[in-house]
Amino acid sequence: MHPLISVTELHQRQGEFLIFDCRAALGNLEQGRQDFDAGHIPGAVHADLDKDLSRAPGDGGRHPLPERGDLEKRFRDWGVNKDSILVCYDQNHGAFAGRLWWLARWLGHESVMVLDGGLDAWSNEGYSLEEEIPARSPGNFMASTPLTKVCEVSRVLTEDHQLLDARDATRFRGEQEPIDPIAGHIPGARCLPFSGNLEDGRFRSAGQLAKRFSDAGLEKDQNITCYCGSGVSAIHHILALMIAGYPEPALYPGSWSEWIRDPERPVATGD
Repeated sequence: MHPLISVTELHQRQGEFLIFDCRAALGNLEQGRQDFDAGHIPGAVHADLDKDLSRAPGDGGRHPLPERGDLEKRFRDWGVNKDSILVCYDQNHGAFAGRLWWLARWLGHESVMVLDGGLDAWSNEGYSLEEEIPARSPGNFMASTPLTKVCEVSRVLTEDHQLLDARDATRFRGEQEPIDPIAGHIPGARCLPFSGNLEDGRFRSAGQLAKRFSDAGLEKDQNITCYCGSGVSAIHHILALMIAGYPEPALYPGSWSEWIRDPERPVATGD
């Protein structure tokens, strides 16, 4: 299954999917739910980044992965069945929607897509929003073998891989750090901001993405591990690399916010 779906296809086939609104705002835990309540794609339910798609912040960083059992139960509560096709969206960039896309596949569920262009693209086509929250009967979803790859913190410096940092260049170089208490990056990482995967709010074509990653020195026979500030926007690169025809990269879930919790771990600055 292709990881993206267009707003036109979603509108035409809306009844075939379970739709999830993943809008969020880093630093404002209530904003995503407020935006959802103000209007969402018909039939969507809200998937909260901090309450549903992460554990509480701690040694694992700002957005540690949820417990698999907890997320499995949440999927059933959302009405997910083993044969459900999920569509995830956020406001526009796809980074928050990508989190649920990756987590569904982490639970072994392959039938999941991200809405290309998000709610902005949906609204720009003139499609309607609603405030009603749909009633869904509990589903029969059961987790199975993950379809994803994970790099734990203990393997970050020992693994034979290329680390790809999805944050913007000023954070990577350590020139500013608006979120985490220490600035810089993991030694050996390469900076490639995830925003460059997009053009006019949608993902670039497979060919354009392949050229972007090739120009950045990433080869298809390399092992690649993606990270960011807290393991959310890094998934944007995983999705984009797969669109570009690369084998699935690994995610370092704790990312920078976990890395800096241990003062013994090295920190690099500059390019």
